[in-house]
Amino acid sequence: MSATAPHAEGARRLVYNDPTWLDTVAAWVLALLWILPLVYAIWTAFHPSEYSTRFSLTAPLTLDNFRRAWEAAPFARYFLNTAMLVLMILAVQVVLGTMAAYAFARYEFRGKNVAFALVLVQLMIMPDILLVENYKTMSQLGLVDTLVAIGLPYFASAFCIFLLRQTFMGIPKELDEAARVEGASAMQILWRVYVPLARPVYTAFALVSVSFHWNNFLWPLIITNSVKARPLTVGLQVFSSVDQGVDWSIITAATLMTSAPLLIGFLLFQRQFVQSFMRAGIK
Repeated sequence: MSATAPHAEGARRLVYNDPTWLDTVAAWVLALLWILPLVYAIWTAFHPSEYSTRFSLTAPLTLDNFRRAWEAAPFARYFLNTAMLVLMILAVQVVLGTMAAYAFARYEFRGKNVAFALVLVQLMIMPDILLVENYKTMSQLGLVDTLVAIGLPYFASAFCIFLLRQTFMGIPKELDEAARVEGASAMQILWRVYVPLARPVYTAFALVSVSFHWNNFLWPLIITNSVKARPLTVGLQVFSSVDQGVDWSIITAATLMTSAPLLIGFLLFQRQFVQSFMRAGIK
């Protein structure tokens, strides 16, 4: 037996005991499980209904499913409502979150720790638990069936406040002092020092907020009654109604139309997405 035999045996044991290959296989399996529904939706949406459960390379392509889906519901209005809704929620969340996070990170006041603990408690409460109370509140305010009613319960985001507070605390206080020496006010310091340094965190939170509220369904379903306030997710329910029947080609076409903006955005900016989340680590 040669002198190198024990080393070779040890190398083989290291390879077999190394769990990296298991992680790789598991990652590929999860990726395939995730992408299979999307592949089926794309196939069904671009082929006639008779090919929704029959795969053939010679199957004809068609865009008629998208036309029929677009005509079956006022999707133009739904897209407008959804875009206005997510932009409104994101804008208010960023403004309120920035102000609150700056106060928690740089100011000392009575009850500061208790107030921040209450913010953290909000992270542990599922929004679905408050559906009844939120509906009563919106009814008393006369906001039922409006975009404001959909977004109001989400305006104060504990997740946004928490992320920005942790980021602001990691910014050296010397920058504050230097800005104050130059005569900058508190709002100028916040706008010119803290906000630019926290741009990766703003990007990361914006991705989470937009994707969540673009796909939110239960609360908009409860609080809206008409086309003027329904977002895309609620508008899709028309395809599952008894009157329309179940045509998977039209359903998948409508689903692709509603999810297309998020998919295209991810494909175009996936590198920025990943870098934003990596740089938004909690310090």
